[in-house]
Amino acid sequence: MQTALVAKETRLTDSSQILQLVTFTLGGEEYAVDILKVQEINRMKEITRVPNAPYYVEGVINLRGKVIPVVSLRKFFGLPEEEDRLKQKIMIMDIQGVTMGLIVDTVSEVLRISSSIVEPPPAMTSSVSSEFISGIAKLEDRLIILLDMDRLVGKEETASMIGMAEKAAIEG
Repeated sequence: MQTALVAKETRLTDSSQILQLVTFTLGGEEYAVDILKVQEINRMKEITRVPNAPYYVEGVINLRGKVIPVVSLRKFFGLPEEEDRLKQKIMIMDIQGVTMGLIVDTVSEVLRISSSIVEPPPAMTSSVSSEFISGIAKLEDRLIILLDMDRLVGKEETASMIGMAEKAAIEG
């Protein structure tokens, strides 16, 4: 009986170290975010520009009657704009209680990986500041950059986006 209990505890410990991620590409590199932050993935749609928004905020979209701010991760990370915007996707995410859209090049897959294959980010990682990276996952011939969405969208930006979405909803 005690052996079964130990085996069950081991399985619980192992399963608690499994990360479920949504992977996407941006500028030829592969990134991932926690699946629990992703609400849905949409095709690119018409975005309404909002005056005086930060440079990386594309504007807002109307998603089933709700006004959602949309951020270009390419602009946020200082990457050149994608030429074929129609191929891009908008990932609708819940970050710190705020629903927002993130424009990415492509959404690849849902991955389940062990946290044991995730290493801390090196001091300089790709074009993305290491402060926004929670780790690097090594999968056979792939490196996947894990983004920390809470750090990426800080409290100041979150408050700004809430205000912007509310203003657009009132004016629209």
